[in-house]
Amino acid sequence: MGKKSRQRGRSVWFLFLAALLLLSIAMNLCIGSVEVPPGKVLGILMQGASGGDDAMASQIIRELRMPRLIAAAMLGGALAVSGFLLQTFFSNPIAGPFVLGISSGAKLFVALAMIGGLRFGRLLSSGEMVLSAFLGAMCSMGFIMLLARQTERMSALVICGIMIGYICSAATDFLVTFADDANIVNLHNWSKGSFSGIGWDKVAWIVPVVVVSWAAAFLLSKPMGALLMGEGFARNVGVDLRFLRICLVLVSSILSACVTAFAGPISFLGVAVPQLMKRMFATAKPIILIPACFLGGGVFCLFCDLLARTLFAPTELSISTVTAFFGAPVVIWVLVHRTGDA
Repeated sequence: MGKKSRQRGRSVWFLFLAALLLLSIAMNLCIGSVEVPPGKVLGILMQGASGGDDAMASQIIRELRMPRLIAAAMLGGALAVSGFLLQTFFSNPIAGPFVLGISSGAKLFVALAMIGGLRFGRLLSSGEMVLSAFLGAMCSMGFIMLLARQTERMSALVICGIMIGYICSAATDFLVTFADDANIVNLHNWSKGSFSGIGWDKVAWIVPVVVVSWAAAFLLSKPMGALLMGEGFARNVGVDLRFLRICLVLVSSILSACVTAFAGPISFLGVAVPQLMKRMFATAKPIILIPACFLGGGVFCLFCDLLARTLFAPTELSISTVTAFFGAPVVIWVLVHRTGDA
């Protein structure tokens, strides 16, 4: 009976997250500098618009808000799943792409590639941006892995990751400041974190990369569950720990690299959302938390992006400013709660 009650409770939470996701989508479509009533939004999505004001509303919904909200939902979910994979890999509740400097490494490599391309008079394609971000993420992750061999203290490893992030961010700011191309204004905006300017061409890259990576993460849920029971237990049930860890590194790096390539760095989401989902679903099972983190990350990112573009309109806040405002208190709470339990 207890097991059935837990399963029923988790189903309710999944339905709750799905409802929040639909509500967030509706709010992002309707609310903005130009208010579009829900009925008109539905009509535009179902059959388009003929002309006049409806044509303008159709342009706003179809070409601006739709690709932006799809990107925010997919990339928010990707970052939350990446954070969960890293927390499982390092057995640390505050491990995440931003905290460990992985997002900053990806940002530095994308900035280098973009500036290099601009010097030769060309803009990077979406595929080149993802590849550059992935290489940067892998370099940061590789350095973290080397440090992990030198120290067994997770606190020291996390601090080293934070320092790597500061170094990469400082190098990126230096490149952006002294770049001599007029198009570098876009790079400056991207380096602060934003979904502004994302169109259907980028969504066409975001969706398949995130979906395939999420599916790969979900397929790892069973061996990850065994790893959470202890390395000895995982070996006894036939889990190849070396292969599993390589897969965790690769999948988490691809997910965080895709986020950084298209939206820039997004702080604290990858740490806060997995911890919230663990408390919400009262479990650490990957087979439950991977889809939960994806849904929760999408909702969290859509909500923060709505605030970022509407709170002080027409001025738009960086997405990291808003995610830090809501995510940092969660991290503090996790640290205090963990200390209290110790």
